[in-house]
Amino acid sequence: MTTDIHEIQIACFRLGEDLYAADIMRIKEIIRLQKLANLPKSPGFVEGVLNLRGTVIPVVDLRKRFDLPVAPHNRDTRLLIVKVGSQVLGLVVDEVTEVISVPVRDIKQPPRVAGGVGAEYLVGVCLAGDAMVMLLNLDRILSDRESDELNRMDVTRN
Repeated sequence: MTTDIHEIQIACFRLGEDLYAADIMRIKEIIRLQKLANLPKSPGFVEGVLNLRGTVIPVVDLRKRFDLPVAPHNRDTRLLIVKVGSQVLGLVVDEVTEVISVPVRDIKQPPRVAGGVGAEYLVGVCLAGDAMVMLLNLDRILSDRESDELNRMDVTRN
């Protein structure tokens, strides 16, 4: 017997004026931004690494990943700790706003051009009240090559 999923819970967050979201089931935790250690020779969007309870996690700034204007971090800045494939990543976001439930039928295909963020990074779009929310495809945050490079740096081993 199969059970159809009728709605998903998403964590909404801001990057600049835009609202994004990720499936709450893919987020391990949400924490305040902490001091990061530099990671030499890493891609420009990798801010560094974080030691979270003994696990060293690479941290990706989503503004840089999506080629959005860089903004200074402030007290609202958060890290989404997510699992992408076999890796745990920290994703820097401007602010986490809320967790909401969205009917699956209300999720539409992403537009081909999505406000500077390529459709390859999105699973779909939906409305949260009057605001359009872009749902991230967490599996596309890193290319296979980028993921392999981070693995070779041996920063994601538990």
